[in-house]
Amino acid sequence: MKKKIKAGFWEFVAGIVLRNRITILVVIFLLTVFLAIQWRNVGMTYNEANLLPKNHPANKDYTQFLNTFGEEGNLVVIGVKDKRFFTPKSFAAWSELMTSLKSNKEVELVVSVNDLKKLHKDTVNERFELVPLIDQKKTTDPTYLTEIKRELFNDLPFYEGLLFNKQSGSIRAALYINKKVVNSPIRKEFILKVLVPAVKKYEDATGIDLKVSGMPYIRTINTDNMKGEIGLFIGAALFITSLIFFLFFRSLRATFISICILLFGVMWSFGTLGLFHYKITILTAIIPPLIIVIGITNCIFLINKYQQEIKNHGNQAKALQRVISKIGVSTLMTNLTTAIGFATFMITGNDLLYEFGLVTSINVIIVYLLTLVVVPIIYSFMPLPKVRHLNHLSKNYLSSLLNWVENCVKYKRKAIYIIYALLLVFSVIGVSRMKVSGSLIGEMPKGASFYKDILFFEKEFNGVMPLEIMINTKKKKGVMKASTIRKMDELQTTIESIPELSKPISIVNLVKYSKQAYYNGNPEFYELPTSQEQTFILGYAKNATKNSKENLMKSYVDSTGQYARITTFMKDIGTEEMAKVEGKLRGKINEIFPSDRFEVTLTGKALVFQKGTTYLVENLIESLIFAILLIAGLMAYMFRSWKMIFASVVTNILPLCITSGLMGYFGIPLKPSTILVFSIAFGISVDNAIQFMAKYRHDLIHNKGKIKKSVVSSLHETGVSTFYTSIVLIFGFAIFTLSSFSGTIALGGLISVTLTFAMFANLLVLPSLVLTMERMSGRKDVIDEPALNILRSQVDEDEDEDEESSLIEEK
Repeated sequence: MKKKIKAGFWEFVAGIVLRNRITILVVIFLLTVFLAIQWRNVGMTYNEANLLPKNHPANKDYTQFLNTFGEEGNLVVIGVKDKRFFTPKSFAAWSELMTSLKSNKEVELVVSVNDLKKLHKDTVNERFELVPLIDQKKTTDPTYLTEIKRELFNDLPFYEGLLFNKQSGSIRAALYINKKVVNSPIRKEFILKVLVPAVKKYEDATGIDLKVSGMPYIRTINTDNMKGEIGLFIGAALFITSLIFFLFFRSLRATFISICILLFGVMWSFGTLGLFHYKITILTAIIPPLIIVIGITNCIFLINKYQQEIKNHGNQAKALQRVISKIGVSTLMTNLTTAIGFATFMITGNDLLYEFGLVTSINVIIVYLLTLVVVPIIYSFMPLPKVRHLNHLSKNYLSSLLNWVENCVKYKRKAIYIIYALLLVFSVIGVSRMKVSGSLIGEMPKGASFYKDILFFEKEFNGVMPLEIMINTKKKKGVMKASTIRKMDELQTTIESIPELSKPISIVNLVKYSKQAYYNGNPEFYELPTSQEQTFILGYAKNATKNSKENLMKSYVDSTGQYARITTFMKDIGTEEMAKVEGKLRGKINEIFPSDRFEVTLTGKALVFQKGTTYLVENLIESLIFAILLIAGLMAYMFRSWKMIFASVVTNILPLCITSGLMGYFGIPLKPSTILVFSIAFGISVDNAIQFMAKYRHDLIHNKGKIKKSVVSSLHETGVSTFYTSIVLIFGFAIFTLSSFSGTIALGGLISVTLTFAMFANLLVLPSLVLTMERMSGRKDVIDEPALNILRSQVDEDEDEDEESSLIEEK
């Protein structure tokens, strides 16, 4: 009964498809129009990738920080290192640049040399006041500018590390973007249409190269580059897959049919993103080309089966019915395993990966369904393929390859197993050398100008990645206590001693500067006031910058005076180095801030990203294990034999191990992009194993239990599709190496390498294991009758050919 139900189901599907061809095509067209309308909901993301779930402690700390002090990633820095800067022409152009930027409503504050303020003691009113450092009327005098440079570098330590590097002579300006627009499309408009042209205008006028960086700038340029690569990937994927497809099949109409299906798949993938109101991120941007690469394999399986059937008996009706009823179930399993590989990302607890996994897995199934119905329908309207279209089925190079594989499987299994073991040992050694890297800018294009600018700021100002320390004194106005200020100063001294971190900024800097101003600007007094001095100095400082937009320190103490903030910037360091830095800071924090009186939080985008990478590594390893178990469960349902499941899974784990080993040998770290490789590659590579095992199970019945004959026949029939699909997938994923993003390059390259090893593993190792395991069961070359009867109960026997043909012939 079960057998009849299963066979009847796929025959029923074939009947529905082939009797309602026009209706199905109309439905597909209407669904395409509906999903195309959803494109309007697709937009680019304006935030960094958050790799942690919302309820993670690090995310909670960061959210609390944002609620207290607002967005911290709103700083854009413009740097210059040129002796011509303090000349009248260059300085005038700089002043014009800063004034033009300051006039924009998107800019909250500009701190720059041209209109820099310094604290001055007003003895009459017993207060500090901000006075201009520069007399604009004298900036045409080179001698005056030289004197200003001397005063800045020698008498204003408050601005050292913030606006200038005393040792190298480099200068920078700080632009604070309005926090309300820093994560919106308005930021993009300002960066691309205001900031970039203004910088170029200065460079053209002076011949001086400016360096621009900061998270708002990096995110905007990065997103713009990512947007430009979507079209490149789609075009390259279509070109390479269709070219290889044509070279294999030598049929323009088969190639055209496949391209049309893939284009519909691309349109539906964008429509799915819009339907869920998801943004385009560095991951979702690669979904359309992924669908092209994965979808072409369905076309290969179905068209190859159709042409094999035509070559065998020349009956189009029978061929089309068998394409659906016989290949439909096996391709369903292969697509399910691929979809599972992507769907496992949904259990990581990360929104970015959840969206990627959900949309990709849905569209893998969608493109499968499209191929399953469109290929037979389109071919039903076409004449039979010509003889030249079928010549590829008996290509000499394919026959030679499969004959060589057959010979190895029959007579050289020991050599195959020895090579397998050596590769495994090689992989284990390589895996032991792998490292984890959680660099916030490590995924960005190394050749981009903004990446070189990042390196400039790392060298001159120790980085642009913000690291924040929030201090909760647990009392209102607790920040301004002398003891709290001294503790913060001690922590800042530790920060300054760490080479990977920049000079910190906090209310401590202003207190020191206040003492210097109190002593008439003498830089020798840039230090914390004594307890006797503090009463007088704080009295002067109390209203110095009250209600002033130019108050640089207003963001470093909250309105209640309970919370203080220390900001530093860090170089682009790896996870291990970051852990050491964090350890030093937490050790010092625990030493000087008693937990019963203070609550100190270490946070910031850089730290959150680092922790996100570590979290991702741990969870995606679990996801990979889950994917393997889930796919093994599907295969158990399909084959009902632990030996066959073991052979298939072990065969496809080897390529993952080899890839891991290569990453260790070549110093490719585990990071968000490379971690994705394993679940994706396993879900795809196991497809060929399923095709082989399904055919082997089927041939065992028709060959009356003859094991070796069934293995050889299965190898020859599925070997062609395995070779074709593997080559297409290898080159298809290789197109991602065209990206300017190192993470995308690594993703494409590593998956291509994995699938290369997987192809040979499925052609050589899998058939060898099947033969060996069957013999280990005590069988020589023929499966016993009880086992054969069990197998018969699991497999759908072919129906009468006349019944198959009638499905098409009835019009």
